[in-house]
Amino acid sequence: MSNDVINKAEDKMKKAVSFAGDDFNTLRTGRASAKMLDGIEASYYGTMTPINQIAGVSVPEPSQILIKPYDASALKDIEKAINASDLNLTPSNDGQVIRLNIPALNEERRKDLIKQLHGKSEEHKIAIRNVRRDANEHLKQEQKNSVITEDDLKREQEKIQKLTDKYIQEIDKLTSVKEKELKEI
Repeated sequence: MSNDVINKAEDKMKKAVSFAGDDFNTLRTGRASAKMLDGIEASYYGTMTPINQIAGVSVPEPSQILIKPYDASALKDIEKAINASDLNLTPSNDGQVIRLNIPALNEERRKDLIKQLHGKSEEHKIAIRNVRRDANEHLKQEQKNSVITEDDLKREQEKIQKLTDKYIQEIDKLTSVKEKELKEI
């Protein structure tokens, strides 16, 4: 019974780390990345749709993103969505494609992005700690219902703590990799 609790907790922690990696990829660095557009949705025939589902997104050079809509009528809506996003990029529309030129980051913007990164990192660590708390509460309930002994409870809580430490360390690694990327000039 308690192995199920640990397996479920580990699965949730893995998903939290995976989500953290995806979340960190949306932060803009000085380099162009198609992932920067993840989470931005444009109105497509009245339905909010992710840009990467209504257009081909490519990176022809390190400082530019090229967006080619599958349907030319979506061009204006994609442009509006990018302008409304928090990317702070100005799209240039030539009637066929949208080009996003990624300017080099200045020092102030780098510091701001690193601050955002650390905030997101802490949010993801909190998610992992919440999984630990839920698992420990579940184990305490099992012990209270005499499903496991007090010794088993302590042993299982130690396993959960080791998992928590492991996955928080993975988030720290992802954070330091992204921070180095942000500091690159």
